[in-house]
Amino acid sequence: MPAKLMQRDKQIMNDIKKGIQYAFQTSNNMTLAMSGSGHTAMECAVFNIVEPGESVLVAINGIWGERVAEIAERMGAKVHTLFKTPGGHFTNAEIEQALAKHKPVLFFLTHGESSAGLVHPMDGVGDICHKYNCLLLVDSVASLGAAPILMDQQNIDILYTGSQKALNAPPGTAPVSFSERACHKMFNRKTKPVSYLLDMTHLSNYWGNDGKPERIYHHTGPVSGFFALRESLAIIAEMGLENSWSHHTEIAEYLWKGLEDLGLKLFIKDKDLRLPSVTTIAIPEGYDWKELLAYIMKHHRIEFTGGLGPSVGMVLRIGLMGYNCNKANAAMVLAALEDALKQCRKSKA
Repeated sequence: MPAKLMQRDKQIMNDIKKGIQYAFQTSNNMTLAMSGSGHTAMECAVFNIVEPGESVLVAINGIWGERVAEIAERMGAKVHTLFKTPGGHFTNAEIEQALAKHKPVLFFLTHGESSAGLVHPMDGVGDICHKYNCLLLVDSVASLGAAPILMDQQNIDILYTGSQKALNAPPGTAPVSFSERACHKMFNRKTKPVSYLLDMTHLSNYWGNDGKPERIYHHTGPVSGFFALRESLAIIAEMGLENSWSHHTEIAEYLWKGLEDLGLKLFIKDKDLRLPSVTTIAIPEGYDWKELLAYIMKHHRIEFTGGLGPSVGMVLRIGLMGYNCNKANAAMVLAALEDALKQCRKSKA
């Protein structure tokens, strides 16, 4: 007989589910944590919702849209894209026009595009998707807990995040939630998902979401990771989402002002579109960005990074999120940058 989950395991998983529901601001029953990074939840969503040959629309304004487009293409979907250079965002009119043209079953949008430091407006997007009988999939890995996102209110059908950003937990678990509309599409498909591990017909039972009295062993989950995720969700619930959002914004604004005082240009010009957890700086003229990063690491033991995917060579990125999001760390960042700008001047441009 298949092994059943222990009562203690079930209670921890139930606690995690409630914590994700709060963090996502959703009442969706089909809420769980994937065993893996944010990419696992990304693949889980695409593999379970989309069948080979179906139309998918992907908004690409950074690396995460690129990844979803490739995942959908690999499993046989007809992939269409909306494209902006890093830092650009999509208007609701542009999204609606593309939905009307391509008639996709799924539309993907990144809420927190960490490769460009942009937080994307979400209001109205879910309503437009539903008008065209399309499901909305949103990536909030870099934004959840740092910038407002309201799954039910904004009519998001599938939302996922990662454990290691503003949630403060170690990497390796990925919260995800599916609306009833998404579940109807997912559980009435003609073909099986291409992945056994990520098949929601099994995972829904594993997490106690299918209404069956017994929860059967499916795979060995990251037990230590689940314990940590449970605690991180409890911490954010105690702090309160609104307080977490405002705290990240306060520290980000302190950092932004300090960067501008140093004469640096923020990559995202519109303050309302800046991702509070990941700040991007346009590479200052006359500097080799790799040399700046190497100097800061060597002399200040602080790790910045350059761009990611399409933003490589365009930006420097500074992550201040979760536990490390405080003014003392922001001040250290500013001091390190000021020193590097003095010492690395007239390097290879």
